[in-house]
Amino acid sequence: MRTIDTEHHFSTPLYMETLRTRTAVPRVVDKGLAYWDDAIIPIGKTGAGPKLADMGEGRIKGMDEAGVDFAILSLTAPGVEPLDPPTATKVARDANDRLADYIAAYPDRLAGMATVSVKETAEAVRELERCVKDLGFKGWHTHSNFGDSYLDEKRYWPILEAAEALDVPVYLHPTAPMIPELRDFGICLAGPTFGFGTEVMYVFLRMIHRGVFDRFPKLKVILGHFGEAIPFLLDRVDTAYRQGYCEPNEDIGPGSKELASHYVKNNLWVTSSGNYLPAAYVCTRDALGLDKIVLATDYPFEQMHLGIDFIKGLPISDEEKATVCEDNAKVLFRL
Repeated sequence: MRTIDTEHHFSTPLYMETLRTRTAVPRVVDKGLAYWDDAIIPIGKTGAGPKLADMGEGRIKGMDEAGVDFAILSLTAPGVEPLDPPTATKVARDANDRLADYIAAYPDRLAGMATVSVKETAEAVRELERCVKDLGFKGWHTHSNFGDSYLDEKRYWPILEAAEALDVPVYLHPTAPMIPELRDFGICLAGPTFGFGTEVMYVFLRMIHRGVFDRFPKLKVILGHFGEAIPFLLDRVDTAYRQGYCEPNEDIGPGSKELASHYVKNNLWVTSSGNYLPAAYVCTRDALGLDKIVLATDYPFEQMHLGIDFIKGLPISDEEKATVCEDNAKVLFRL
């Protein structure tokens, strides 16, 4: 059984320098990554900074020590989406090129997810196509908000159309939420504890309600942390539909043709990153199906060995472990 880690993050010098020299948030300050002025993730204190920047043998050595055979890398949050479009395009292309060079040095150990400048939509489509067709990347990694907008909005549909046509998944990764009420208690509750997952779920459900998956029925979306709470809510998300008050809104879109749970079961894949509760695994497997779970460690924000040890320590068969650790990722990412 090989272990395929589907969530490894990296940074580049240009990306970090861009965040350091910004006057607007999000930006890098002395204490860490400031999502807004009083909400800072101390990437230096946690030790994540140097590990993000390690595009050499050190990362491979860490994988060996943790028992990770293969890793899929993506640019760390907040990504390029909050940047002004020309800067975002420049930083995204640089990140993709650097990642391609790193993969070329370790082709049997690494693969990549594309970064694109979403607000220059035509350029984003071209870059995604370049990354997949020319660089061999396995999908598109994006975030739960773009500073002032969400992925479901129609201006971004050409990128979703391209992802479907290329048959690559979209990893919808958390960033600090732009919902004001989620910020009242600072990054403690706006971050991994609650806000990250809440906004990711909100965006996926927005995609359903706006009709994204009826327009792109083969689109594949990945959420981390066992899908946040969506597997637990699989019946609950249908309540308003069953009771008949989920009518289409012409200002939003055509609505969805099916119950929300239909799209959860058909268009959603989830990773095991950063959620080490056995009951969460069982709920996700039973709600979505074993074939919808892939292994991830969320390195370097989580320790690699914790994610690996969690799956391998579950009271499930070796065959089931192999399905999660290797087989599902090979199918989803066409490895």
